Amino acid sequence: MSIKQTLRGFATISYWADDMEAAKAWYSELLGIAPYFERSGPDGQLAYVEFRLGDYQHELGLINRRFAPARDTAGPGGAVMYWHVDDIEATLNHLKSMGAEEYEPIQRRGEGFITASVTDPFGNVLGIMYNQHYLEVLNSRI
Repeated sequence: MSIKQTLRGFATISYWADDMEAAKAWYSELLGIAPYFERSGPDGQLAYVEFRLGDYQHELGLINRRFAPARDTAGPGGAVMYWHVDDIEATLNHLKSMGAEEYEPIQRRGEGFITASVTDPFGNVLGIMYNQHYLEVLNSRI
């Protein structure tokens, strides 16, 4: 009997923005890279940009808020996606220096796990985490 995993891995996280050009510039500066993919909507306005980043080349998509699902809320949602960072304090300070607002301060969650989160200038929650397990998995794959 073969066992298939239902959730096989993180594919894409989508963040919404009213001002796509500003969001594209902000995330390009934060990540130090330009998006590898862009698409305009029917009106010619920028509708979607996508970055590939990190050790596993995960996708971060920025989507014009006018394409958000009908049930989308104006404020932060109920889920936080955490990105692994090597220095959580430095990353949190850098995000705040770029205009992000602290959503949850640094929390020590147990040995090897530290989290914090911000809201970006476009209203999305951006979670950051130092996760020892992430590093162990990464090192086992090298």
